[in-house]
Amino acid sequence: MPSVHEEGGTTAMLRVLGADDDVVDAFTSLLADAPAGTVVGRVGRVDRGRFQLLTAEGGIPISTTGVSPVCVGDWCAANSTADTTGEADTYALLAVLPRRTALVRQSSGARVESQALAANIDTVMVVVPLDRPVSRRQIERFLALAWDSGAQPVLVLTKSDLVENDTVTAALAEVSAVSGDLSVLVVSVVTGAGMDEVAALVQTGLTVALLGTSGSGKSTLVNALMGSEVVQTGEVREADGKGRHTTTWRELVVLPTGGALIDTPGLRELGMWVDEEGIEATFNDITDLAEQCRFNDCAHASEPGCAVLAAIASGELASDRLDSYRKLLGEAAFAAQQNDHRLAKEAQKTWKQRQSDGRRRARPRS
Repeated sequence: MPSVHEEGGTTAMLRVLGADDDVVDAFTSLLADAPAGTVVGRVGRVDRGRFQLLTAEGGIPISTTGVSPVCVGDWCAANSTADTTGEADTYALLAVLPRRTALVRQSSGARVESQALAANIDTVMVVVPLDRPVSRRQIERFLALAWDSGAQPVLVLTKSDLVENDTVTAALAEVSAVSGDLSVLVVSVVTGAGMDEVAALVQTGLTVALLGTSGSGKSTLVNALMGSEVVQTGEVREADGKGRHTTTWRELVVLPTGGALIDTPGLRELGMWVDEEGIEATFNDITDLAEQCRFNDCAHASEPGCAVLAAIASGELASDRLDSYRKLLGEAAFAAQQNDHRLAKEAQKTWKQRQSDGRRRARPRS
């Protein structure tokens, strides 16, 4: 079987979808031993019970059972198998390449488990609308999720055409309290302000995921960058400024100018499923101060020589910033604890089932 490097169309397609040399090399190695009829590509969309694999042959639907083994942005190989009529090919998932980065949240509902929103991304655009009050606490949560993914976060303040300059200035002041050294872009799709800076982040070979609440303008940004209405957008309720879920799935699109965009559903609730490193990156002002504390294990409660408490006393650090830091660490620790308990219960259930099966097999037949 020829390698990916020798198949110009396949290589070009992979590059357009955001593949780097490591992905191309991995697929070349995989195809060397793969059965005939194997195709490679990137997951463009995941629906219940199936996903779409973007390949040189076009979009290929692949059926799955249970929780999908892939998420948007995964690099996969699939193998064709003739259907029962013998007239067409269906495809089965063959392999998934290891994820370089992944945007992961805690799934909604009572069950404590992770949910991958996007994989193999380079940049996470945290989209914040200016036509409603800016929430520092909400931005902190999104940034923790973005940092934990392994990608580079960028804050994008949208809908600047709907507010006065004073509102933009006040919002920038609010955001600066949590953004640190991150890039902050003020954007309007209507006037075009800031769109060149946004477009510059989505280049050939790079993948950008958009993260934000419903009605924040993510889908509108995608359509503006694509130059056409490829994603449905919805109205925002005047009563509370909140949008409806116009994007109910995650989808990858490729810009005409190059670069891949992954639009995600608006998140109404954001459970923390991050390592401590992601939270510490979001609160680097606190972690930098903590290095100056007298004690290495300082809890920043009432210890003498605590640099964090001193910064709060002097007004350098807001006390609610420390409160938020502690809260997110607590939520992340609780989610990890609950997940460990769930996995232990599932392992116990599996062990009991195997014991029961073993006893049945051991019974003498009458």
